[in-house]
Amino acid sequence: MDHAAPPFPAPTTVEEFRDRLSALSDSLPRRMRQCADFVAANADRIAVSTVAELAAGAEVPPSALMRFCQIMGFSGFSEMQKLFRDAYTPGWPDYSTRLRNLKDSGAGSPAALLAEFVEAGRLSLEALAKSVDEAALEAAVARLAKAETVHVVGLRRAFPVASYLAYVFEKMSVPAMLHDGVGKLDHRFALRPGDALLAITFAPYSEETLTLAQDARARGLPVVAMTDHLTSPLARLADAVVAVPEVDFGAFRSLSATIAMALALAVAVGSARDEAPTG
Repeated sequence: MDHAAPPFPAPTTVEEFRDRLSALSDSLPRRMRQCADFVAANADRIAVSTVAELAAGAEVPPSALMRFCQIMGFSGFSEMQKLFRDAYTPGWPDYSTRLRNLKDSGAGSPAALLAEFVEAGRLSLEALAKSVDEAALEAAVARLAKAETVHVVGLRRAFPVASYLAYVFEKMSVPAMLHDGVGKLDHRFALRPGDALLAITFAPYSEETLTLAQDARARGLPVVAMTDHLTSPLARLADAVVAVPEVDFGAFRSLSATIAMALALAVAVGSARDEAPTG
């Protein structure tokens, strides 16, 4: 077994871990890249899984996952797992726990909930206004405006955003297709040369969304990502990344900033296509 010392100090925060993962991913050999991609897409599982479980998910032997931990700067899996346990415990509780916590805190009345969610939405919108990368937004619009068809995918929490984008594109006569995952169908074969993919996912990241983004990238199509961090696994697959911060209340995360960004992106794409020369 390889007992070599880690090449550099272990990350001390999850953000530092994501930054290092993003920096190293392109230079990793195949099995290490499988570990990196799986860990990036399932960071919430590190704190509660065994080496064998994570290795099985990444489709690598446990020894490969242990080597990946060392490449990331950890002495072994236990040290990496401790970082995520400290950061994520108790993590995002299930919905029954979230509701119970709200009731216990006395914030469960309809009026109180409305006030708190309005405040979370306001803070999210303010954070978006301060952090938006205008160059990245313009790059995203440019790629989508040139597409023959815009393929939109966003599942779980991102599905309302994806379906709203498809609705707005339809109203502006922008050819678009919503990939909704119904019947476990991903419709990847609908992707054609000249198309583009707009993919939306937030932690914990949707494996189905990441898979479709990987397929689009492999076909040479532009991929635009709407996600929570520039170091998310989706960002590594994208030609343009639009990062959207969201504030939560009681572990319920707002979609206010994401919907605002989606509307701005869709209208900008429609406007750019209207201005494009024809003939």
